Amino acid sequence: MNLVTALRDVGRDDLDRAGGKGANLGELVNHGFPVPDGFVITTAAYAAAVAGTDLDARIAEQVAAGADDGAAIRAELEKVTIPDDLATAIAGAYGRLGGPPVAVRSSATAEDLPGAAFAGQQDTYLHIIGEGPLIDAVRRCWASLWTDRAIAYRRRLGIDPAQVRIAVVVQRMVEAETAGVLFTANPVTGDRGQMVVNASSGLGEAVVSGLVTPDHYVLDAQGAVLDWSPGRREVVITGVAGGGVTHMPGGSVPVRRLPADVLRDLARLGSAAAAHLGRPQDIEWAYAGGDVHLLQARPMTALPPPPVRLHRIQRLLAAVLLEYLPFRPYPIDMSTWVRHGPASLMAELGNSIGIRGLFQDFLEEQDGVVYRLLPRTPRPSPKVLTAPFRLASRARRHDPARWTEDPRFTAFLARVRELHGRDLTALSWTQLLAVPRQALDLVTPITDLRIRYLPRAALSLLRLLVTLALLRRLRLMADLAVGADTRTEAANRGLEALATRARGNPALREALAASDLDRLREFSDFHDAFTAFLAEHGHRETSSPLLVSAPTWEDSPQTVVGLINVLADRPPAPGDRGDAVLQRLLEHPLLRRAALRRRMVRWVEAVRHGVAFREDTHYYFTMPLPILRRALLEMGRRLHAAGVLDAPLDVLHLRLGELEAVPDVEGLAAAHAQRLRATVRARSARRAELAGVRLIDPRLVFPERDKGDALVAGTPAGGGTATGPVRIIRDTSGFASLRGGDVLVCPYTNPAWTPLLQRAAAVVVDTGGLGSHAAIVAREYGIPAVMGTASGTTQLSDGLLVTVDGDTGRVTAAATPGGP
Repeated sequence: MNLVTALRDVGRDDLDRAGGKGANLGELVNHGFPVPDGFVITTAAYAAAVAGTDLDARIAEQVAAGADDGAAIRAELEKVTIPDDLATAIAGAYGRLGGPPVAVRSSATAEDLPGAAFAGQQDTYLHIIGEGPLIDAVRRCWASLWTDRAIAYRRRLGIDPAQVRIAVVVQRMVEAETAGVLFTANPVTGDRGQMVVNASSGLGEAVVSGLVTPDHYVLDAQGAVLDWSPGRREVVITGVAGGGVTHMPGGSVPVRRLPADVLRDLARLGSAAAAHLGRPQDIEWAYAGGDVHLLQARPMTALPPPPVRLHRIQRLLAAVLLEYLPFRPYPIDMSTWVRHGPASLMAELGNSIGIRGLFQDFLEEQDGVVYRLLPRTPRPSPKVLTAPFRLASRARRHDPARWTEDPRFTAFLARVRELHGRDLTALSWTQLLAVPRQALDLVTPITDLRIRYLPRAALSLLRLLVTLALLRRLRLMADLAVGADTRTEAANRGLEALATRARGNPALREALAASDLDRLREFSDFHDAFTAFLAEHGHRETSSPLLVSAPTWEDSPQTVVGLINVLADRPPAPGDRGDAVLQRLLEHPLLRRAALRRRMVRWVEAVRHGVAFREDTHYYFTMPLPILRRALLEMGRRLHAAGVLDAPLDVLHLRLGELEAVPDVEGLAAAHAQRLRATVRARSARRAELAGVRLIDPRLVFPERDKGDALVAGTPAGGGTATGPVRIIRDTSGFASLRGGDVLVCPYTNPAWTPLLQRAAAVVVDTGGLGSHAAIVAREYGIPAVMGTASGTTQLSDGLLVTVDGDTGRVTAAATPGGP
């Protein structure tokens, strides 16, 4: 077996035998980078040492138990007997280096991969001198594969611990004068044109382990300093003559900036390493004797997307999309509902009038995972020149007030009900594979209906806008447009009816407050009504209409229970603002004649029918969503039962085409199953890495406004002012925490949030604009709304008393009762 090999004899394709660190360093050595000479004790050496023990059985037990405590495994590895041939090979390689002080670094096969950097999870030992101490350091590196933190990290990333092996890299020690870390892209902003250097005196371990506040440099691509702040040198780590290191107080060490030529060398080497390795790198380096040495290189993890400059149209599109993307889409989303759902509907609407690229290709993927949101700029085609004639023809023929009488709609409903009624568990694998495409095909009729009926709705809106402008009452437009009876309003009435049943029944209220769905069966009348409600409205989204990975009300009845709890506390105030505003308009001096008033009422009603059409087509458009979701989850259940997936929900990490390529879940070839598992684990790790990275910086979409004395500011979207305590609700799980009179502060909204707006004193939303769901509903209920704050959920805190001004878009601190 190849137990020990020179560092120059491994490269990026040798992950299995050299581990991530060894493979990367060998790659750099072979391409002329200044990496200290050394060798790799391969994963075969680890396997050989373990083979003489019962450690494999212990490891299997530990994995089966799912425990994080690896103390027993570590203890045995730290005293394991090194086979004679391995000890001889290590001694020979160390002798060929000349027996100098060396750095001994762990190099696991799972580390330094996209999504799984494993930074700091395994151990490094510095300034080791002599064969005996070297052998001890190797044992301790092996043992560090089983630290509690490394075990927990692997579990979080879904990496099978039984498949992980560890190599050890031994390098000639660099007695650094200064050392630290180089990021070849700005890790905070994502700017690939900048580099960031952290440096301090002595060995770089002080910087890497966080023992010091380092000098901080921001460089351009050529190494020129854009920003610099000095560190504090709390400690300096240096080698000890007999081996090992010592920590000395560093307060007396003078702070000196790195020479300009050293910074230029770091920038040059960093750029070259990132270009060669194919992605931005996190590089440990040391400076000694006038030279820069690269000690380690790994892909940068959790790197934000590169900053971009959005023009006005991109910002408008992004404002809409951010409301629909409360979390990072999964691969199954990208290959199903993102491609064929509401975004596709909007794209087809654009195509119908000659606008190409509307709401298309707005999500970019890397390593099979969505990386960032970047709306494309729509482009007109020659077809746009004839669009007015087509729109006029459609407006003449198709009245939104009568759209549900269209035969295409009735056929759509019949097909949805038939497909929804199927028992998916009884289908063969081949039959099940066909269901997602059948569900996706159901969106076509609603798209066609929108294309045909929306023009008259738009013309009605334009007519009313022009009329109000002539009457100098344009500010009434938003309030006049609300008030139509929609399917969303029907759902809200259904929720209120359920809440009314609960108000006078303490035992039922207790079951609802505990979200005890089983106990609800004891209240048969309520349970029957609750079941009927879900049967009618259960396809509604909980968090996003754009993602099949997000549960619907049908999947998450606890969400509906939370809404009922909110409404049961206190009946909502009636939302009749639109009618009151219409009456005010009809009192205008120029509308004294009865015929003119009747015409104005008809025009307002036409606008409301258009608004209802938009709302209701969205409601019906999402009806295929639970069918699609149930089919995909059934595939996941079967793949899990067959041992292909670790969990049924792992199916979300696959694309529809990859599922359709499975000929039959029973008897699937081992190689095919392994490829699927590897794909899921790699994408899961990459997704976990990006957990803290936003799809797009909200400040790019909602530019910062002049806040003055305001805590946050955004787009004024619902008039009036209100004062109340802040209640931050990030998703549907927090619905029950809202109390009447609270100021609702949230990252986004959708129709599922409507009952909360009935209870809130005001609403403040990170995303969205005037046409957003929250803005429309807030105007209907007459509460102030501020949209697109970008940072309301982070700048405000629960319980803070604030005043929301929906006319200016400002949220200010309010004096507490009895205060100044």
